[in-house]
Amino acid sequence: MQIEVVGQGPALVLIHGWALHGGVFAPLVERLADRFQLHLVDLPGHGASRDDATPLRLPYVVNAIAAATPPAVWCGWSLGGLFALHAAATLPQVRALVMIAATPCFVRAVDWPDAVEASVFEQFGQDLARDYRGTLERFLALDAMGSEHARQELRTLREMLVARGEPAPHALNDGLRLLEVSDLRGALPTLRTPSLWLAGQRDRLVAARTMQAAAALTPAAEMHTIAHGGHAPFLGHADEVARHLQHFVSGLG
Repeated sequence: MQIEVVGQGPALVLIHGWALHGGVFAPLVERLADRFQLHLVDLPGHGASRDDATPLRLPYVVNAIAAATPPAVWCGWSLGGLFALHAAATLPQVRALVMIAATPCFVRAVDWPDAVEASVFEQFGQDLARDYRGTLERFLALDAMGSEHARQELRTLREMLVARGEPAPHALNDGLRLLEVSDLRGALPTLRTPSLWLAGQRDRLVAARTMQAAAALTPAAEMHTIAHGGHAPFLGHADEVARHLQHFVSGLG
């Protein structure tokens, strides 16, 4: 598994979302590399890890990342948040958790009303088999939709998608399955590490209300909403996201 290391300082592991790779965090790298040692993960089947054989499942990926990184703050965006949260709940080397536009449960339930219908992920899975590139394009549009800087963010995401080669189809299907079936809400009340939850107010995939509900279940949680941000707030509002990250990590001691 490819993990690029950039910068000096306290270690921060960054885990990307569905279909992308660690390069998507370039705006944060630009702002944080002089303060942190950033460990930029390419998940199996994505980016420079396209041929990595690690199963795209929570314990396998988390243990592989942990074996290759020092004690660190783990930060996950979207799908990456599931890996970061699982690590925070199971590994003592995770100093703290940061969730960016991420939730312990992406699918709507009676007691989780502000999430996405399961049929959305099922449909994306069916569409991948018929129209691989068109389906990726529609998902990237959802990532950017609603953001104050939607057009520029979508352009950046399109460029990033192919910057390290297209993701493997099997990894995309495995990622959709993770989004559809994972429910880590039970880990929140017993989470031992401090956590920071950053939501985009205009996010069409992970509602700010969902992240607020998750943070409310979590001890030592800090919640902030990026007022005009969409599902990838670190692209259009990188200064604000970087500022929250710096403040949070500096408070850990």
